[in-house]
Amino acid sequence: MTKAERIYAATGRKAVDRPPVSFWRHFPDVDEDPFALAEVLLAFHAHYDLDFIKVMPTGVYCVEDWGCRVAYRGSLEGSRVCIDHAVKHPNDWKGIRILNPKEGALGRELTCLREVVKGRRDDAPILQTVFSPLTITKKLAGDERFLDDLRERPALIHAALEAVTETMSRFVVACLGSKADGIFFATQVVASDLLTAEEHRIFAEPYDRRVLEQAAKRSSFSILHVHGLDIPFDVMATYSIPAINWHDRRTAPSLKEAQELFPGAVVGGLNEIETLRKGPEEAVRAEVKDALRQTGGLGHILAPGCGFPVDVPEAHLRAVRTAVEEWQ
Repeated sequence: MTKAERIYAATGRKAVDRPPVSFWRHFPDVDEDPFALAEVLLAFHAHYDLDFIKVMPTGVYCVEDWGCRVAYRGSLEGSRVCIDHAVKHPNDWKGIRILNPKEGALGRELTCLREVVKGRRDDAPILQTVFSPLTITKKLAGDERFLDDLRERPALIHAALEAVTETMSRFVVACLGSKADGIFFATQVVASDLLTAEEHRIFAEPYDRRVLEQAAKRSSFSILHVHGLDIPFDVMATYSIPAINWHDRRTAPSLKEAQELFPGAVVGGLNEIETLRKGPEEAVRAEVKDALRQTGGLGHILAPGCGFPVDVPEAHLRAVRTAVEEWQ
């Protein structure tokens, strides 16, 4: 099977020659240069012969054009952080307007995406990373300001969410117009220690679905990434998207349990914090085999629960690929 055939078989829970596999990480030394980042992503993809390519912009590219200043401060995850938020006071929310997705940091990531598309030498689907509107809203202000205003000044948050949702919907359209095969839609606001279920229903779900609708109209493979622990998986499983990724080794449900709740492909099986990073290789291979036993290799894309730390040994990543190739 080709890589695309393998991926689409997995989303349809059809037989595969082997389970598809992919993994991803940040590259903070080059991630502000779209050409250098594309080159590194393509080399990484070819080196490990992965089944889909997740484009890896910085975790805060989505808020730069609204005025956040960002920097890499040495985190093991390799992600940049906001060092100066765009929203410092309630009135600042009024400055969150609809942006042109072809300019600024968003335009930079479109350039990177186009370079990845141009340089791909196989048919592995390419996914652009897109953050959910409420995730972006949180990044614009930081946790404390965001939560205070969401609970005390909800009208300001809804107005900002309208601008963010329209901007990211246009960005998704631009990405798919630039020949991305889909999006990796990441929500980082679902953990139970952040929002209540009712807050998520009001402030997250309707805006998420509007962005995802743009992807569904124009592509047939995207992944929903549900970040955090103690997540409302049953709620997220109702989103209309072909595949879902979460920290299955760190929070419920298991891969097997998830397949009873979600009709598409489950994306996971690898603990990026413990097993992939610490090993040893035997433990990595054992985790791969356990994951594939849970699903029987059907409707399953083997992957970590999130991007893996920058110091994961190559030998551990090679062990993943070996174990997948050995699966029967």
